[in-house]
Amino acid sequence: MLVDEAKRAEYFSDHPSDVTLDMVDMARIPRHISCIMDGNGRWATSRGLARTEGHKAGIVSLREIITACVRLGVDVLSAYAFSTENWNRPKHEVNVLMHLFAKTFIDELPLLKRENVRVVFLGDISALPERTRQVFEYGLTECSEHTGMVLALAVNYGGRAELVRAARELAQEAAAGTLDPDRIDEDTVASHLYTAGLPDPELVIRTSGELRVSNYLLWQIAYAEFYITDTYWPDFDRWELIRAILAFQGRNRRFGGLNTAS
Repeated sequence: MLVDEAKRAEYFSDHPSDVTLDMVDMARIPRHISCIMDGNGRWATSRGLARTEGHKAGIVSLREIITACVRLGVDVLSAYAFSTENWNRPKHEVNVLMHLFAKTFIDELPLLKRENVRVVFLGDISALPERTRQVFEYGLTECSEHTGMVLALAVNYGGRAELVRAARELAQEAAAGTLDPDRIDEDTVASHLYTAGLPDPELVIRTSGELRVSNYLLWQIAYAEFYITDTYWPDFDRWELIRAILAFQGRNRRFGGLNTAS
């Protein structure tokens, strides 16, 4: 993806003492970075604020990471915004989140248009409240012709539900005689996932120090590198992203094979 190097240098000019952009190998930027945005509620509680204030602060961080990924030339940024299990949270918190989703998408459309970002949704957005769903569908249309980075937002998403959905579609096609079961391979399965057409994540970032995948992209992260940080999502900024990328670039990715240098 074509990157404006002047904008990149300017965006990362105000660096902390321990890390600079010069430390990053631009030829080895992950094509797909995925973020499990965890810790909004704990960030707020630690400051004596309502949990919903943490979600609002988390939106500011997402905006920064979107811009940073565009500047770095990332092809796909995906983010886990709302899981199928999150419906079990207090009704007020869920309602606030749905309102925030709609308001944020409208507020951020100018950024998405300016940065040529195309948006896709991972998950069943048909089950969302009507107003939120309408805003999402409007935003999808507004960004559909964009040719830059893809922002994949996982909303009402669950990895197991996604695999069940794919299995059901494959079974229906086989029953209809349009698919030979013997010809089902990994590519066939992948083509029935929400991420069809997108590269699998190379780097998965989880904030707040939790050590689990939380039913997220169970198929797609089979060979992803994980970066776990104790930083809460509202405090995760462009330089935390650079630290994650540097950690990724320091890994030896063998994909089940042996290191050729061994």
